Amino acid sequence: MGSSLSGRYRTVTECKRTTVFQQFTYRIPSLLRLPEGGDLLAFAEKRATASDTDALWLVMRRGQVSHDSVQWSPMEELQDATLMGHRAMNPCPVYEKDSRTLFLFFICVPKGVTEGEQLQKRKNAAKLCYIKSADGGRSWSSVTDLTDSVIGEKVKAWATFAIGPGHGIQTASGKLIIPAYAYHISSSVQPHAFYFYSTDKGNSWHISNSVGMWSCECVMAEVVDQEKKGHVYCNARNKSGHRVEALGHSHDTGFSKSALALKLVEQNHGCQGSVIGFPAPKSYLEKHSNADSLTWLLFSHPTAEGSRRNLGVYLNKKPLQGSNWKKPWIINRGPSGYSDLVYCEDKELFVCLMECGEKSEVEQIASMCFSLNDVLEATGKRTGTFK
Repeated sequence: MGSSLSGRYRTVTECKRTTVFQQFTYRIPSLLRLPEGGDLLAFAEKRATASDTDALWLVMRRGQVSHDSVQWSPMEELQDATLMGHRAMNPCPVYEKDSRTLFLFFICVPKGVTEGEQLQKRKNAAKLCYIKSADGGRSWSSVTDLTDSVIGEKVKAWATFAIGPGHGIQTASGKLIIPAYAYHISSSVQPHAFYFYSTDKGNSWHISNSVGMWSCECVMAEVVDQEKKGHVYCNARNKSGHRVEALGHSHDTGFSKSALALKLVEQNHGCQGSVIGFPAPKSYLEKHSNADSLTWLLFSHPTAEGSRRNLGVYLNKKPLQGSNWKKPWIINRGPSGYSDLVYCEDKELFVCLMECGEKSEVEQIASMCFSLNDVLEATGKRTGTFK
């Protein structure tokens, strides 16, 4: 694996890409790694066409990291993960470590009903649902619909809502978080990011406060400071040309500040991105004893300004000090869309699950592995080729 400096961004010259979902239209990648055994679970929507309204059901593949790639098992179709007469969308898994319970959240939308129709009529049709597994996704419960019990009357103030897509997180204190956004009805209809959360191992769920700025599809990570206090970091889709970032204390139920991330490019109509938090290297913390964060962030997103092309990863070593993102490392040149990230700490490897193709980003969903050293070299100050 290597990289070279090419114009504005550093780019991969050799990186193994493995197809995970292809042939039918598969969209909306979601990725999670199980602590026990290290299995990767990749989820996506199976669709009849690329259109949102033609989503059919969710699919899953199980994988294991081997050297610099992932070995994937055959695909499983989760056709029971939906409600009668609905399509399942936006997979978003989260793992509760104490009870070893895997939750797979998703929304269910009546077949044929579009997001635009809901926004125009200002009447939500989406349902908040999950299935869960006690054996790492080898068997699943029936569907639980949380819409009435968790959202309740609030849904009348939403034109529609969705979760993620991507992955949820569990904070150091045990709080489960599912990223979400809702189109609030006022003089106009605007989206605002928030999260569903549980503090009792997933037995009951609640709604956080929203990000104040215009913010749509989102993903979250926990950043731990020097005093071992947690902060929930939110990175959300926007239509202004830049991403939205928000930050709040993990023990709170919302965000205390938000701003545009001027170093993170957003396409004209926006695109989903992924973010993952991981422990800062011990060698870095030893040299920077005054570092205010024990967590680094990695963000994946198309880097081209006008279209969904050239998926890159951005590194942030100081996530509590505003938008301290390095220039991106291009890991997939050409058409690139939605993505999701995991970090395999024991192997010091990242895995990225991404939409990509030769002519269109919806041709396939593929996985790619790379190390933290690769990221550090590619996003650092060195130029030229490295090996």
